[in-house]
Amino acid sequence: MSTRLNWLRAGVLGANDGIISTAGLVVGVAGSTTSRPVILAAGVAGLLAGSLSMAAGEYVSVSSQRDSERAALDQERRELVQRPEAELDELTELLAARGLSPDVAREAAEQLTERDALRAHARVELGINPDELANPWHAAFASLAAFTVGALLPLLAILLPGPSQRVPITVAAVVAALVLCGVTSARLGGAPAGRAVLRNVGGGALAMAVTYSVGTWIGTT
Repeated sequence: MSTRLNWLRAGVLGANDGIISTAGLVVGVAGSTTSRPVILAAGVAGLLAGSLSMAAGEYVSVSSQRDSERAALDQERRELVQRPEAELDELTELLAARGLSPDVAREAAEQLTERDALRAHARVELGINPDELANPWHAAFASLAAFTVGALLPLLAILLPGPSQRVPITVAAVVAALVLCGVTSARLGGAPAGRAVLRNVGGGALAMAVTYSVGTWIGTT
């Protein structure tokens, strides 16, 4: 459940990023021109660049994390072979630090070591589940998909209405989507929804205001 919640939270944040970055881009371009093909080209380019950038960044980040986890497991495996008694004492101390009495901690450490020493140290000492190392490809595709879904909303909102209604409709759609993302992320994290919504909406509104102002200034000069 914890792993699924982490993936879901990452998906919500990726979608939120897609909404804000693409909304800022297309609103800025709409402030400069009323040409639908130009807005479409800019929006699609922003969607592709953003989603691929998110995927590449997530792949690199998770790959580094997995490499670190593998290195820690390899080191622990060597230590278990070279100094098993010291590792048993270390596991006992770690279990005792979690509230077990010294005798119970020793007995638990011995039983865990007999069953699977590496798994015991990985979980208790390193906080790693050897069977569930992070998959960089899963993370990359999840980020790409989440960003793309989020980016499609402002892109469609800016393209479908007429020139005079594009920006107001896009702003309304983006604010509604950011409210939903803020509430969802807050509930997943067990935090108050109001603060998360204000941060989301405030950041998105600021991004659109700045880019629209710049686009309007460039379009008139």
